[in-house]
Amino acid sequence: MELEIVCLLVAAAVCAGFVDAIAGGGGLLTLPALLMAGLPPAEAIATNKLQGTFGVAASSFAFWRAGHIDFAELAPAVAAAAVGAVLGSLAVQWIDPAWLRRAVPVILLVVAAYFAFAPQLGSGDRKARLGRVAFALGAALPIAAYDGFLGPGTGSMLLIAFIALYGADLMAAIAGTKLLNFTSNIVSLAVFAAMGNVNYRVGLAMAAGQVLGAQLGARAAMVHGAPLIRPLVVVVSIAIAVSLILRG
Repeated sequence: MELEIVCLLVAAAVCAGFVDAIAGGGGLLTLPALLMAGLPPAEAIATNKLQGTFGVAASSFAFWRAGHIDFAELAPAVAAAAVGAVLGSLAVQWIDPAWLRRAVPVILLVVAAYFAFAPQLGSGDRKARLGRVAFALGAALPIAAYDGFLGPGTGSMLLIAFIALYGADLMAAIAGTKLLNFTSNIVSLAVFAAMGNVNYRVGLAMAAGQVLGAQLGARAAMVHGAPLIRPLVVVVSIAIAVSLILRG
């Protein structure tokens, strides 16, 4: 692959890492870029997991260092996300993802509407509708399975689950989303790597861009809070939904 193309992929990864750290949906930029660069679909998906894992790891670390991640509190959800990611990655081999592509845009449009119109979103005065174990099994596991299986919109789904079901405030919800997304990404990556689908040269080059973008995005989220996060989640969710609809 020519150096110019690799540089463009790295630039796309920087932008994706920034968006992903705040609202999720960075794969909407990087996966089409990898496909346009000529990678076969299976290799593009696996390589996208590699570079995306570095980005979400960087943003997770930034939120942890700022004191927004409680590992003990989220341990059941992390374990459930790992199991879900394995199941989803293995299911790719046997299940036609077409039906999910039809359902996911509807889910994402609901997410966008919720973030656009819900009053005092993530203000911290919400009560949890699910306990730790129920949230892990009822939200973290199926969303992580979807991430391993298909992926677009995972961050948005986790974010709304943390706020609407777990009663988390906005910053805690974003931080928890990053941790669970990192878990599902790295587990899915391990499955794809075992299948021999990862292009490490391209993926690691893009990973450097992801780390830079993720650090910038995490800092922006912590500084600007809801005024930045809320509209970005709405825009990203609608963009992913439209992209999936147009792909058929």
